[in-house]
Amino acid sequence: MPKVTPFQSLRPVPNLAPRIAALPYDVYNRREALSEVQREPLSFLKIDRAETQFPDDVATYDPRVYEKAKELLDGMIADGSFIMEETPCYYIYELVMDGRSQTGIAACSSVDDYQNQIIKKHENTREEKELDRISHVDATNAHTGPIFLVYRSVQKINEIVSLVKTETPLYDFTSSDNITHRIWRISEKDLLVQLETLFEQIPCTYIADGHHRCASAVKVGLNRRTLYPDYTGEEEFNRFLSVLFPDDQLYIMPYNRVVRDLNGLSKETFLDAVKNAGFDVEYKGQAQVSPGKKGTFGMYLNDGWYLLTASDALFSTDPVKGLDVSILQDHLLETILNIKDPRTDKRIDFVGGIRGLDELERRVSSDMAAAFSMFATSIEELLSVADAGLLMPPKSTWFEPKLRSGLFIHKL
Repeated sequence: MPKVTPFQSLRPVPNLAPRIAALPYDVYNRREALSEVQREPLSFLKIDRAETQFPDDVATYDPRVYEKAKELLDGMIADGSFIMEETPCYYIYELVMDGRSQTGIAACSSVDDYQNQIIKKHENTREEKELDRISHVDATNAHTGPIFLVYRSVQKINEIVSLVKTETPLYDFTSSDNITHRIWRISEKDLLVQLETLFEQIPCTYIADGHHRCASAVKVGLNRRTLYPDYTGEEEFNRFLSVLFPDDQLYIMPYNRVVRDLNGLSKETFLDAVKNAGFDVEYKGQAQVSPGKKGTFGMYLNDGWYLLTASDALFSTDPVKGLDVSILQDHLLETILNIKDPRTDKRIDFVGGIRGLDELERRVSSDMAAAFSMFATSIEELLSVADAGLLMPPKSTWFEPKLRSGLFIHKL
């Protein structure tokens, strides 16, 4: 039974929310983050990626970067850019992309639920990425980016959300990437109690996006329990910031792959190997291939696009091995191209579906030898993997639209 609770949020004053709200810190490289902060000086990205305030010779993970993040956040609180909510609240957060809406509930989730696998994960995390966010949370004494959680849809929760959405929102703006963001506050005691009780009646929640942020928030909480052995469980460090969405509203885009070389094979030898591995190969010329069903893949080489169709023998009833990302990895990337560990092999890179197929062509024309367009992993596949206690291959899902950082801040 998940513990999903209201919290006393630090949030932007309404007129500054459109300028402060920022995409998650990890969708940018350092150059892109600097460009965005220069474009919008109030962007919360300057706090989430405070290395943008230093010359390039200051390392991204330098201790001064985290000190600067605290300084910047404290400064925006002091100058009135942020206000502290007077009482604990839930928030309804609607995002609209290309006319399609998804609505979640901003709340705090429990460190203990993560530890006890009531909050289920589907990806491994990397220690260096965890350490970055641990340092950031410790320095700012705050959770600044919400964890994207999902739960199996509950009609009574949906009804409360729909009721609240008939009221005037706190925030209503469209960001520079044409995503509309609307936020409502729930402060009425009876609704707070109803929602908390309804969440306690579901078996579990799942991490959709933000595994590193979640693991980092949990480790900060556990570290503080060590520092304060008389803790009661009610301290804010026992909870972390999240936005929870019903599973039937989410949209997953594919996470495409590009590879640096063909493992010493000529194009002809490589294509023969792909056919021998169990894929039907159909040349499509310059017509881009966006796979339309499970078990199909687009492949782009320097002479054009190919449609790959996996034979029945390559499918599996195992929830992980049956994923399209696993079929490609196990039967082509590893066996033919010798890319054994996609987490660490420098010969492979990943391209979020939001960047489109043109980006795959661009990469092959610049620094890569081949690109693969994927059919998107489904939300049901994600939940099945997590329910089985298994883990997906890296970069299996790309969720859109992305939650904004800086709209809710949970102070520890």
